[in-house]
Amino acid sequence: MSLIRSASIVSLLTLASRITGLARDLLMAAVFGVSGLTDAFNVAFRIPNLMRRLFAEGAFSQAFVPVLASSKARRGDAATQVLIDAVATVLVAALILVSIAGVIGAPVLMWVLASGLKESEFAAGVLMTRVMVPYIACMSLVALSAGVLNTWRHFAVPAATPILLNLSMIVAAWFGAPWFQRMGIEPIYVMAVGVMAGGVLQLAVQIPALAHVGVLPRIRLGWRQVRAAWGDAGVQQVLKLMLPALLGVGVAQLSLLINTQIASYLAVGSVTWLFYADRLMEFPTALLGVALGVVLTPQLAGAYASGDHVRYSKMLDWGLRLVLLLTLPCAAGLLMFATPLVATLFYYGRFSVHDVERTAFALVFYGVGLVGLVGVKVLAPGYYAKLDIRTPVRIAIVVLVVTQMFNAIFVPFLQHAALTLSISLGALLNAGWLLRGLIRRGSYRPEKGWKAFGAKVIAATLLLCLFLGWAARAVNWVALPGAQRAGFLVLALLGAALVYFGSLAAFGMRPRQLLRL
Repeated sequence: MSLIRSASIVSLLTLASRITGLARDLLMAAVFGVSGLTDAFNVAFRIPNLMRRLFAEGAFSQAFVPVLASSKARRGDAATQVLIDAVATVLVAALILVSIAGVIGAPVLMWVLASGLKESEFAAGVLMTRVMVPYIACMSLVALSAGVLNTWRHFAVPAATPILLNLSMIVAAWFGAPWFQRMGIEPIYVMAVGVMAGGVLQLAVQIPALAHVGVLPRIRLGWRQVRAAWGDAGVQQVLKLMLPALLGVGVAQLSLLINTQIASYLAVGSVTWLFYADRLMEFPTALLGVALGVVLTPQLAGAYASGDHVRYSKMLDWGLRLVLLLTLPCAAGLLMFATPLVATLFYYGRFSVHDVERTAFALVFYGVGLVGLVGVKVLAPGYYAKLDIRTPVRIAIVVLVVTQMFNAIFVPFLQHAALTLSISLGALLNAGWLLRGLIRRGSYRPEKGWKAFGAKVIAATLLLCLFLGWAARAVNWVALPGAQRAGFLVLALLGAALVYFGSLAAFGMRPRQLLRL
């Protein structure tokens, strides 16, 4: 299967996931609005997500996938199955302990993340955290499954899995919230139940997928079996790589923790405004950056392990061109069209005009660094494939310090929106530093034609900005009924696509040229 076809499958399924995610967020905004309790839920939901990114999709995946791909390329499927069994056994044993500790330590986790919440909201957050902590275990095992399936070039199930979480939360908000209301229970609590149910569903669909490929892990939790698995050479290699990876991902999550803590001391609703801005920012980030990273990581690792350094460089070049081609117009959309996007998607029910303005204010600044946010997803795997996790970690530490310096400068003036601006500036620094390192080491040699390619994409993006700026001012988006807002949004997006890709065609560029790899 070609890289572009693999990336297309992941992107399409990620698109479906993001569409259901937007439907979930739209429904939550209408049902629950913005309040101290929604802040509490969003903080509580960030705790398992933070742990998931720290241990599952973050440090574990960064260490496990390159080792797995290298084992498959050099030692064959039988030896790799032994590695999978050993890693799965150690992971499950660790997750049992982590889940118990998380339930017991929920008050501490909430205090670390959002000590600025009021007492009643803090207590609600602790309860919801305890309900959702086992979600960490589910998603860590899903990450293990995704790493195995992606290495075997089966991308569909891992990419489609998040849809189940969104559907579970939609059902919880639509049917569960009124039921909780009638029972005299605060309706927001049902969302924690929905998250946990979604985690179980996501884990359940991995079993038949792994069995179909013939790589279903054999997990044995006896003391002797766990001890033997811990001593496996492959497990030790994964653990050795996880230590610097954990530090690197921990730095990124520490930045998120600090930002959430800062937001909890700002105006009521700040955490929720940032949550909805994050959701819209993550739409292009997941569609482009995550999809490319998922596809490239095992392929880069395989190319490097087999000594094919030319293909390794060509894959990086291909990924970076796609990032520039598809991320710049998305960045233009966030910069020039934030209010229409937020109003059309969230301005219903208890979500007010003020909430639209505050969310859009934060979203605009994500447009500043979107290229960096997506670019890191392609550049970092270039290091992970070579089993070099220390370099991205060192860069991430410096970026964390710089980001918090930006926060100190901008928060007094921009309030919650300063947090998104600081993240964007830090992402640009991170991506630029990673790129410079790959080029200086000779790992990545840019192909010919970058200057002409970049000039055409930038020129088309500037024309797109003019169109979107006009479209944002041509209609009073918050004054229109919801159906008319949706209709105008569709027309504006179709017009934007026509302007951008029509401009590229007029400049002599054919995006399908990138489909050749």
